[in-house]
Amino acid sequence: MDIKLLKSFVAVAKHKSFSQAAQALHTVQPAISRHIFALEQELDVSLFKRNSRDVAITPAGEQLLKDAKAILALTDAAKAQVKRADNGQLGTLRIAHLSSACLTFMASLVRRYSSQFPHVHVTLVEMTVTEQIEAFKQDQIDIGFSRPLPSSIADEFISHTIYIDKLVVIVNQSHELDGQESINLTRLKNEKFIIFNRDEAAGLFDETIILCKQAGFSPNIISQPRHMQTLVTEVAAGLGVAIAPYCVRKLYSEGCHFIRLEGVNRSIPVDIQYKPGNRCATVNAFVDIALHCKDEIQQSMAL
Repeated sequence: MDIKLLKSFVAVAKHKSFSQAAQALHTVQPAISRHIFALEQELDVSLFKRNSRDVAITPAGEQLLKDAKAILALTDAAKAQVKRADNGQLGTLRIAHLSSACLTFMASLVRRYSSQFPHVHVTLVEMTVTEQIEAFKQDQIDIGFSRPLPSSIADEFISHTIYIDKLVVIVNQSHELDGQESINLTRLKNEKFIIFNRDEAAGLFDETIILCKQAGFSPNIISQPRHMQTLVTEVAAGLGVAIAPYCVRKLYSEGCHFIRLEGVNRSIPVDIQYKPGNRCATVNAFVDIALHCKDEIQQSMAL
């Protein structure tokens, strides 16, 4: 059944007049008559009883009126939903993030986004850089927050830096260096090192090795955890020292002390990344909010 025919039918049923229905729909009476005739022909029933004075709806017409109102309401709802989806106000958004790097600001970002787009279902999942790359390949996430991607695939993504982190030394609070604000890396040459697993963050692992070699020693690596919280916990337990981004202090780090590295100015960016082909409205809206909050996030994460 044509929507236009149903609108004419509902108007006649409401006004009990072909001429008044035509006025309400801003058309002419012959057009309304044609619509009702076409509808009756299609359904093979009489929808109205007509005489010179008034128009009365038939039992068949009463049944159609219930269904027609429901159909027209669904049509209007569908149009509204389509417009909302086009404006990024409807749909789903799957966001992956590094927990240690995004712990303090992710909830705030999602709250801001959801307050503006309450009908978008947001899914958050913690993933390492390696896991995010695989999830992007499998179309399992829309947005990722991670360290810069390997140069071999970086061109496949649009990336924006959200904030810049710095490397620090982490020691147990009972360590002899506890209380120091900054140290030279050479003071750690005889320490046991806990280094984040290379499979999860090759850049961080390689940078740590390079810095130690530049300081004149090769680190004695006794553990390579795959999660930053494990790294922090192992340091707190006195198993060794670590070099990690300063953001890890936002994890549960009781028992740890964070020390600046003298002469080391290595920048550790945290980027928001997404595929160029996924420029849907929900992604665009979230990216805009994240970029708008860059300065605020940088201040909160500063060393």
